[in-house]
Formats: sequence, C-alpha cells, structure tokens
Amino acid sequence: MIDSSILQGKKAAYFTLGCKLNFAETSTVAQELQRYGVTKAQKGETADICIVNTCSVTEVADHKCRQAIHKLVKQNPGAFVVVTGCYAQLKPQEIIETPGVDLVLGSNEKGNIIPMIMDKMTGAHTVRTAEILNFAPSCSRGDRTRYFLKVQDGCNYYCTYCTIPIARGRSRNGSIESLVKQAEQVAADGGKEIVITGVNIGDFGHTTGETFLDLVKALDNVEGIERYRISSIEPNLLTDEIIEYCATSKKFMPHFHIPLQSGSDDVLRLMKRKYDTALFRHKIELIKSLMPHCFIGVDVIVGTRGETPEYFEDAYNFIKSLPISQLHVFSYSERPGTKALEIPYVVTPQVKKERSQRLLALSEEKLKEFYTSQIGQVRPVLFEHAPKSKPMHGFTDNYVKVEIPNNPELDNKIITVTLGDFNKEGDALCAK
Repeated sequence: MIDSSILQGKKAAYFTLGCKLNFAETSTVAQELQRYGVTKAQKGETADICIVNTCSVTEVADHKCRQAIHKLVKQNPGAFVVVTGCYAQLKPQEIIETPGVDLVLGSNEKGNIIPMIMDKMTGAHTVRTAEILNFAPSCSRGDRTRYFLKVQDGCNYYCTYCTIPIARGRSRNGSIESLVKQAEQVAADGGKEIVITGVNIGDFGHTTGETFLDLVKALDNVEGIERYRISSIEPNLLTDEIIEYCATSKKFMPHFHIPLQSGSDDVLRLMKRKYDTALFRHKIELIKSLMPHCFIGVDVIVGTRGETPEYFEDAYNFIKSLPISQLHVFSYSERPGTKALEIPYVVTPQVKKERSQRLLALSEEKLKEFYTSQIGQVRPVLFEHAPKSKPMHGFTDNYVKVEIPNNPELDNKIITVTLGDFNKEGDALCAK
C-alpha cells in the first residue's frame, strides 16, 4: 500500500503547454494533489513537486518544453520533477536524461500520476510510456469561470504532418453516463459554462458505441448548466444534424471552432485530410444560415511541405471568401516520423513568416468585421472576475468579448447587455 502521508504539507508548481485539454488535465491533477494535502507554491516559494504537462505539436513546442523543465529545476532545487504529456510520450529518453527530472510519464499514465508520484518519490528516476489504451477522465475549472470537460482522447486519423496519434494514442472516450455525472457535479459546484474538449471529439463513441450527437443531447438536459461550447471539431465529423441541433438548443452556444488547415484542395490531399473545400464551405454556410450571429473560429497551417505559391493563393482566396470570424494560424513544423517528410517541396522559413502575416492580417480584418456587426445587439454575457483596479470582461453567447466597469457582484453571472463600441484597446466591445 502506498503511503500518502509523503505528500502531506508539500508545495507543488505546475507548468502546462499546448491545448485546452492539457490545461484541463493539469487542473485535475492539481485538484487531486490538493486532496492529499499538497498546496500550490506561491510566487517566491520553492516547490517540493514540479509537474510539467507538455506539448509536441511543433519543434517550437518541444523547445518551450525543454526551457520550462530547465527553468523549474533551477528555480526549485531538490524538487521532485515530473514530466508528462505528448513530448514525454514521444521523446521520453531525451527528457529523463535532463538533469533534475525524476519521473517521465507518457499519455497512458496521466490518469495514474498521483500514485506514481507517491511510489517514486523515494525511488530511482523512472520512465513510463506504455501503449496508450486508457481514457483518463478530466473535468476542471479553468483560470476563469468556465469548466473544461474532457470527453474523448486520442485520434485514429494519420494526417501527414501530425504526431498526435503517436503522442495521444487511438481514439477512446468516456461513457455518456459518466460524462453527464461530471457535468451535474459542475452544476452543483456553481459552474455555468462547460467547454467540451478532446483531441478529436467528433470521433466520440469508439469505446462505448455511442455518438457525439448522443452526447450533445444528453448534456443539453443537465439541469443547472446554462452554456456549452464545442472546443474544436473536424468538419467531416461536424454533421448537419449536430449543427441543426445546436441551432435550436438554448444551451449549446452559437460558436464553433473548426480546423480547416488549408484552403487548397491540393494541399488537403497532401495532408491526407478527410474533406475538401466544398464540404468545408457547406458546413460554414449551413451554420450561418441557421445561426447568422454565430462566431466561427478556424485553424490554418501555413508552409506545409508541398504548399506552392499557387496553392497558398488558392488557400488564401478560399479563406477570404468564407463568412468566418477569426483564424488561428500555425506555421508548419517538421516532425520526425511523419509522412510529410516524404513530400519534396519545402517552404522556406521566410516565406512561412510572410504567409502567416498575411493570414493574421486577414484574421484581424474578419474579427473586426464580426465585432462591428454585433454593435447594437442585445446579448447575454457571462462575466468573469477581475482585480479591483481592472475592468471586468466576459463573453456573449456568440463569443464576443465584452467590457464593463468592475463590479464584483457580477462575477460568474450571466447578464443581458446592449453591445456598444470598441474599448480603447480595440479587443472588446463595451456594454451600454
């Protein structure tokens, strides 16, 4: 039997890189450690335990992970250092050879991180990166008002540029029954909004024989939760039925995040994506026809192998023609072991930068256009806590950032407001 008293009175430091799913998982680990008497190290305090939850989506992400590990080891001499996440799954030996690292846990071990820490705090340096089979539940509150509910993990798609199936394993999920119970607990804790997270959430159901639409309908019936947001869903898995259901739901917000990756059919084929631009346009136009005020965020990768100047221009013009609200632009990074390395045409770093800048400028233009279209609208806003000297912010149902003078009584409250003009920073609308 593991002696849990070893954790009592310890202080922990956490560092998370990457996606919302990683942040949700780190928050869950922190909550679990707190139950064993571990408190979060405050600024200036030396931690006894350091946990780094890593990302490996690009070489830049790997570099940031290494920097974070070195920094935590330096700032917390003698601390028990645990590294987990995608970088740990892909390059465990590289990490365990880093001075100061005590435990490296791959994606499959995330769910057992607490007992492994207790077991190994007095033992030798350890690496555990078994085949990824388990689904580790996670439902946690973010830094603001919303909660993040992990419904699915892993991916069965093998896009040529991506290492996620290796880092996260095959698609697997929790049961609808278990996820509804977690949502009910959020409601009991006073939570108003849940973001549904996962690696490929539209692929939900492989483990349990259920569907993502089944899950959406079940969560929609949970008493006490007023808002759901779908974090990111593949266009081919965002069925017309899901869109139509969300359009009539009072709880699923008019807000979608859909990865496009490229607006060129030729590049999509090189990427081995499972849709084309015609399908993507259909999804966007259906959403807008049913939910005209819907916010639509889109992921795009620039500079992938094979993206010729002509292909990029096709992509740019396609994206420009879409009635979307914002772009999340990523610069392609070579990842060892991916099929993309077999594609001969290589885009130079300077050209990648130029293409990124063009798309970021287009994103700013589209976001301003969308916000401007909302001025004068009456929308419900979930306001978030802010320091006394700062204005409060919140988001409308359709994800417009709203600013008001500070009023602590409005923290975690949904208030209907009339949207006014831009604030002085230009990143939010002021409530009238």
